[in-house]
Amino acid sequence: MLGAGLSSSYLIHHLLELATDRNWFVTVADLDLGAAEAAVGQHPRGSAIQFDVNDATMRAAVIEKSNVVINMLLPAHQHLVAWDCVAHGRHMLSVSYRDADLRALDQDAHRKGVLLLSELGLDPGIDHMSAMSMIERVRREGGNIVGFRSYGSGIPAPDQAMGPLRYAITWNPRNVAMAGEAGAQYMRGGKIKLVAFHNVFDHTWPVEVPGVGTLEAYANRDSLSYMRSFGLDGVETMIRGTLRYPGWSETWAQIVRLGLPNETLRIGDLGRRTYREVVEMFLPLSTDNPHIEQRLARFLRISPTGQIMENLRWLGLLSDEPIGCEGETTAEMLTHVLKQKLPLRDGARDMVILQHEFEVARNDGTGELALSTMVVRGDPHPQGFTAMAKTVGLPTAIAVKLLLDGEISLTGCRIPTHPSIYEAILREIAREGLVFKEASRPLSDARRTTNQERE
Repeated sequence: MLGAGLSSSYLIHHLLELATDRNWFVTVADLDLGAAEAAVGQHPRGSAIQFDVNDATMRAAVIEKSNVVINMLLPAHQHLVAWDCVAHGRHMLSVSYRDADLRALDQDAHRKGVLLLSELGLDPGIDHMSAMSMIERVRREGGNIVGFRSYGSGIPAPDQAMGPLRYAITWNPRNVAMAGEAGAQYMRGGKIKLVAFHNVFDHTWPVEVPGVGTLEAYANRDSLSYMRSFGLDGVETMIRGTLRYPGWSETWAQIVRLGLPNETLRIGDLGRRTYREVVEMFLPLSTDNPHIEQRLARFLRISPTGQIMENLRWLGLLSDEPIGCEGETTAEMLTHVLKQKLPLRDGARDMVILQHEFEVARNDGTGELALSTMVVRGDPHPQGFTAMAKTVGLPTAIAVKLLLDGEISLTGCRIPTHPSIYEAILREIAREGLVFKEASRPLSDARRTTNQERE
């Protein structure tokens, strides 16, 4: 297993439990040896090693010794791991998106009898599996899906005190800092909509989640690529979105507009500089106004006394404190800010949400809006596991078991949309309490009240 970060704790725990009964041995590899050792503990069927994914010799040696490689590293490293897995004939499971580099290995993986199975976690992951299960059921019942919306979220549970941004870091903070970097595209009413990266957080709409309330959604990456994966080429609406508490997006939109999510420009001696100094670098030169708040508000076209400015102050982005982070980019600075200001506090609980909305038309001219929702709350931090760690780790651990038990015989570059994968995983996660609640109402009524994004 490569990576012992926030999302890996439950997965490691579950694999070690399985290892005791099945004569497995689990090696956890991470650049931070202490994190790997803490995750393994004193378990007799596990060990921890230090691992640098950029060391080609080390990477090849570790992969060659394994039967199955679980990749929990950053998406940027996935193709390196996958390439070595194919070269050495080893299966790879990953929670990252199946990108173009991975797709390019499909034929080689088939030839070597290797399975490269990505998008195995929560979102992407369980969302694909539950969607495919419901799509197949609708078809067996004679329905035709004409619209599909799917939403995922990892946020603090609502029944507790939260900061003004109402968010907490329960997964890789770099992915939060760089969310929206690739922009987004989706389809609504038969029309393709493109959202540039700097507009992703301006393009939001309300979504009602049963038992939680109204959240805000923004488009998540490329929704159109899943039309073929789900067998939904004929739909008029295809949207995958991310949910946050209202107010997050309007603040994050300004952080994007300022330019802070940047992994290209390098700033010398960044750790010793102050946040205020770095923000100043992004503002136009000015000799007539020494007040950075006023100039920042003018540049972003926001109120200097409004909530967005208060949120930027609360994050510390206008302070004279030294940044104190490693690295040289403002994306690394932003990741550092998220870790410092938005941790899951002691005693707090996180919550994950998956929700699907299907517009279903039937041959008799009737239709319905079918709603399928899963809400999972984690244990109080840090006594137990977060909902994020459990929902990412459990389906991945089950996939390892299915693969080593010979119940998955697929090869090539795949996501979990094949019945041999998703049917078994959905059955097992349901036994652990990860279940979807379903509801429906006539489509004629639903179209007047269903969640719609603002143009």
